[in-house]
Amino acid sequence: MTYAIIETGGKQVKVEAGRFYDIELLSAEPDEKVTIDAVLLVQHEGGVSIGQPRVAGATVEGTVMRHLRGRKVLVYKMKPKKKTRKKRGHRQEITRLLINSINLNGEVLAHAEAPTTPESPNLVDSTPAEEAAAE
Repeated sequence: MTYAIIETGGKQVKVEAGRFYDIELLSAEPDEKVTIDAVLLVQHEGGVSIGQPRVAGATVEGTVMRHLRGRKVLVYKMKPKKKTRKKRGHRQEITRLLINSINLNGEVLAHAEAPTTPESPNLVDSTPAEEAAAE
């Protein structure tokens, strides 16, 4: 299992190729490719590359899937015996990022596997009536 730890939006995230993650808002349009150079650690086939603070030559490439807003966080402030109350809400803007590949010194260590197409003959499901007719 190959993974990397990247830094984005002031947070550190463990990422794997082929998965998507919700991170702080990026200034990129949906379906746009993004390259992240702030890679702190890369683990590949038992070997670990640790950066000081970043791994030299390591990049993580991804595609922005969409932008959305997180769950609402309520902030309630109250001063007892003073009839002072404030109720505020906040929703964080986030970006859903699909990780395409993890690269180290120009070599692709892990990449997202291409999705299988349903047009291939071995993936098409047949109905029981079609199976009975075939026999």
